[in-house]
Amino acid sequence: MSLQLKLNKIHHIAIICSNYITSKDFYTNVLELEIIKETFRTERQSYKLDLKVNDQYQIELFSFPNPTPRPSRPEACGLRHLAFEVDDVSAAISLLNKKGVQTEPVRTDEITGKRFTFFADPDGLPLELYEK
Repeated sequence: MSLQLKLNKIHHIAIICSNYITSKDFYTNVLELEIIKETFRTERQSYKLDLKVNDQYQIELFSFPNPTPRPSRPEACGLRHLAFEVDDVSAAISLLNKKGVQTEPVRTDEITGKRFTFFADPDGLPLELYEK
């Protein structure tokens, strides 16, 4: 009998930031994600902030004293970007712009016909808004 690997869902997404206070403000006040739990890990001099994304996913925001930089362009090798689904891309862009977040021009997915745009977190991590 062979066993099959059955992945149920994405459990969490981990993000390492360079400035915890700035990134915490961005993810909680700009993107309005709800804090589940905030933990300071003394032995690592590191914060771990668990954030709720609409009761379905969780983002773990980590801080470390001297994180190594990595390429973050959407086309860099490795994890490409993090995408959030929204009901209305234009409305979401308007709200982000009012909060001082710059967004790229809206594009249309040539396969699905859905509209999307990119913006960046305080460390330049590419984030996407994708219309439902």
